Amino acid sequence: MDRRRGVRSQTTFEGVWSGILDTGAQRLRIVFRIRRNADGTWQATLDSPDQGARGIPVSAVETAGRQITLRSEAVAGEFVGTLSEDGKRLEGLWKQGGGEWKLTLTPGEPPTRKRPQEPKPPFPYTTQEVRVPNRKAKIELAGTLTLPNGKPPFPAIVFLTGSGAQNRDEEIFEHKPFLVLADYLTRAGYATLRMDDRGVGGSGGDMSRATTLDFAEDALAAVNYLKTRREIDRKRIGLLGHSEGALVAAIAAAKAPRDVAFLILLAGTGVPGEQILYRQAELIARKSNLAEPLIQRNRALQQRVFEILKREKDDAKAQQAIYEAIVQSLGVEASQLTDAQKTTFQAQAKSYTSPWFRTFVQLDPAPYLRKVRCPVLALNGELDLQVDPDQNLPAIERALRDGGNKRITIRKLPGLNHLFQKARTGLITEYVEIEETFNPEALEMIRNWLDELGREK
Repeated sequence: MDRRRGVRSQTTFEGVWSGILDTGAQRLRIVFRIRRNADGTWQATLDSPDQGARGIPVSAVETAGRQITLRSEAVAGEFVGTLSEDGKRLEGLWKQGGGEWKLTLTPGEPPTRKRPQEPKPPFPYTTQEVRVPNRKAKIELAGTLTLPNGKPPFPAIVFLTGSGAQNRDEEIFEHKPFLVLADYLTRAGYATLRMDDRGVGGSGGDMSRATTLDFAEDALAAVNYLKTRREIDRKRIGLLGHSEGALVAAIAAAKAPRDVAFLILLAGTGVPGEQILYRQAELIARKSNLAEPLIQRNRALQQRVFEILKREKDDAKAQQAIYEAIVQSLGVEASQLTDAQKTTFQAQAKSYTSPWFRTFVQLDPAPYLRKVRCPVLALNGELDLQVDPDQNLPAIERALRDGGNKRITIRKLPGLNHLFQKARTGLITEYVEIEETFNPEALEMIRNWLDELGREK
């Protein structure tokens, strides 16, 4: 018997296999779930839990003796491994994006990461599963409402996630920052509402067609829902947004200034998406010690992609032009590409023409921030490489003040990354290795600001 979760030795490919993919830049847990069908064919799925990806389809499973090939078109990756004589190891290579790395898989689930801040029940407050109707979009969003112990009505905070399909806890790399925040703030006397994004978890809607502007409507739907609850002080409902969620919060507050009592902007943007992405790519590249010619090549490709998006409104034509630009940037002919490379670049080109990306690239937060009338707390980590604090905090403050808002608190927090973890470099590859989910000093700063706001009423 294997000591790891009672896994038995095996001499077939069938079952759960996991291992660590070490690319040099990061160490990721990889999990294959392989099953043999009654007709003798194989099927499998791929998990990358450190990237929050589970159930990725494996498009082809091929076996020959003790060798197995697992190919996923979804990630343009392939694993070719050989089963050891004792059936306890699959040793081989993982190939993706033109690179290949040794990967050894063993039977069973991977070990879990330590996340000491994640709260565990029983909780000293009430937790309710709720459905939030967005009548305009004709969808319902699934969420968790937390209510403090004590005498209602309570001030309330709606949590708004960052970019990409996210669940209500904004789960990433097995961190659950919104769960940690909700627990901390509810214990401090604040009701919280966090929701699954459209098409995620229990929520309805189609994430692939939604934009930042749609998410602002979801935020206002949540505010309207809270106003129907007797436990909530309808005059003290605020929005807390992280990354893109901060932009969503600003848009919602600008659209309904009488309904939003305060804003907490965590790693929020203050300049158009195009500028965000230019700076993000450069900061990450330089921190990763990429060669200057490669940095400049990537910058030129970004510029070309954005030019195509501005000029070409037809998605199919834009995708083809972007695909050709990607290939051209590599200095090769399309005929020289592998099938895996073609699949990767085609998927990349398609992602650029999504409604969300087209909207985000040109969306400028400033006009919305100028219309925000409520108190605002804006925090950024000093080591944030995704939303540069030096680019965005001054822009946020400038737009708010241009609109006449004087109730502003702006802070750049030393040593914290985009997730508000205490970090060394700020690189995304660190997120999974750091045990801290949300820095306690940042939590305290948010609570103190809210408490001070309450004393002003």
